[in-house]
Amino acid sequence: MPTSPTTRGTQAPDARRPSGAPAGSAEWWRGASIYQIYPRSFQDTNGDGVGDLPGITAHLSYVADLGVDAIWISPFFTSPMRDFGYDVSNYRDVDPTFGTLADFDRLVAEAHRLGLKVLIDQVLSHSSDQHPWFRESRASRTGAKADWYVWAEARPDGTPPNNWLSVFGGPAWTWEPRRRQYYLHNFLESQPDLNFHHEPVQAQLLQEVRFWMERGVDGFRFDACNFHFHDPKLRNNPPARPGKVELTSVREGNPYGRQVHRYDKSRPENLAFLKRLRKLMNEYGVASVGEIGDEGALATMAEYTADGDKLHMAYGFSLFTEEFTARRIRSVVQEFERGISRGGGWGCWSLSNHDCTRVVTRWGQGVDDPAFPKLLVAMLGSLRGSFCIYQGEELGLPEAEVPFDRLIDPYGIAFWPDFKGRDGCRTPMPWTSAVPRGGFSEVEPWLPMFQDHLRRSVAAQTADPHSVLHFYRRFLAWRKGSAALRRGSIHFYRAGEPILALLRQEADEKILAVFNLGARPVQHTLPVPARPLEGHGLEACRLEGRILHLPPWGGFFGRVG
Repeated sequence: MPTSPTTRGTQAPDARRPSGAPAGSAEWWRGASIYQIYPRSFQDTNGDGVGDLPGITAHLSYVADLGVDAIWISPFFTSPMRDFGYDVSNYRDVDPTFGTLADFDRLVAEAHRLGLKVLIDQVLSHSSDQHPWFRESRASRTGAKADWYVWAEARPDGTPPNNWLSVFGGPAWTWEPRRRQYYLHNFLESQPDLNFHHEPVQAQLLQEVRFWMERGVDGFRFDACNFHFHDPKLRNNPPARPGKVELTSVREGNPYGRQVHRYDKSRPENLAFLKRLRKLMNEYGVASVGEIGDEGALATMAEYTADGDKLHMAYGFSLFTEEFTARRIRSVVQEFERGISRGGGWGCWSLSNHDCTRVVTRWGQGVDDPAFPKLLVAMLGSLRGSFCIYQGEELGLPEAEVPFDRLIDPYGIAFWPDFKGRDGCRTPMPWTSAVPRGGFSEVEPWLPMFQDHLRRSVAAQTADPHSVLHFYRRFLAWRKGSAALRRGSIHFYRAGEPILALLRQEADEKILAVFNLGARPVQHTLPVPARPLEGHGLEACRLEGRILHLPPWGGFFGRVG
């Protein structure tokens, strides 16, 4: 399928949503299910081995049939692709790899026709070093853009100004000979940090956000949104005390985890900027979810979503750990709930995304049982908050094995073999096993199609009424009928491993959910009487009075009262 005729330029189209006009229900996002699409790996339509925007449009009916409320599209903006789109060189255009602005407009129109909201990534904390802003900033200390990035003098011995480290390893400072100064980059050295202490930078980034709201998007996922500000005094970060700092997104071999990141991110000045951002979004009625990478992510999530004047939702990496226990899940949600008890914040939970090992592998540890991914989404959809589903989770895809000579991710190449990087969760979507390369492309894909994914393809699971895919469709449709599961309060009951038991309540609707997170059948006494609910798709459990018999990876939903 060829791409659309080229339509380029940075001008906004004719008004697609007048300023002040809301995008549907004002709180559609509360309790919503959001399907994350990684464009490079969804569908290739022009035969270059890389997914594109027309490929997303072609499969939007598949996404809508899942029963999700919205899609989140990872970056598709103009970029040198050193970090695969998270290094933006033009915030207002589509990279030719993915198509054109006209392709994006058609995607939005088709999504809205199908009843799907559209969220897009915004990478505001840093740009590409190929962005014209940075090229001008690096050229002179006195130019118009001189203060748009974070520049600092070397110490007397020529070393960087402080001890800050990059998430991707090594110092967070790179020497620029043209300015004879260091610049800050919290990620790759090709991703210089924008200087949010400089008012023109904030004003310009707000205009970049406005551009896409004028194009009709319904919301944003703000990447690394706690990295916007830095300590202007450039104070050294203190060392971490072993066992006291939780950095679930950083591998043990990465020195980044050896610091408490007190001065290079999550600075108090960020709250004022988030309020400016929310005020702008309110003009258009759009929603937002912020990514929080922090030692105290749950507290920061609560702070950033409090009082209805900053982000709508936030998520961290607290469920991206190797630990899969009821205690872990319960403690994460309870800690966040305590943090928002007075601020009215809202979480957005996820078990996988484009940056971490797929949950079926990470938590399943070799489990090859369709009951396991079914349990995971039933549990995820029962937590208080909204939630994200990463493409392929609905198929129960495990992490792909990518040989070293096919690795592309700079993070994985740097830390091999301790950490194999993020390529294993980014391999192409398997649409069918009957066509070479899984129906993703007519040529060799940018990452290899993992052969074990083919037997779990969309076509294969569509033909199997007992598949993980069919369960997703049934469960998400059933969940939409429950106000308690979408918006209600949450209460956890004490239960021994591997039982996770909780109550969701909205007005008179009370739903008890009990999950067996283990591979063996278990018996559990219900904490309150409950009548079994049907229609959710989980395997039926046996209930004798209040004694519940759960199969391996089994779950129970019951109405209380």
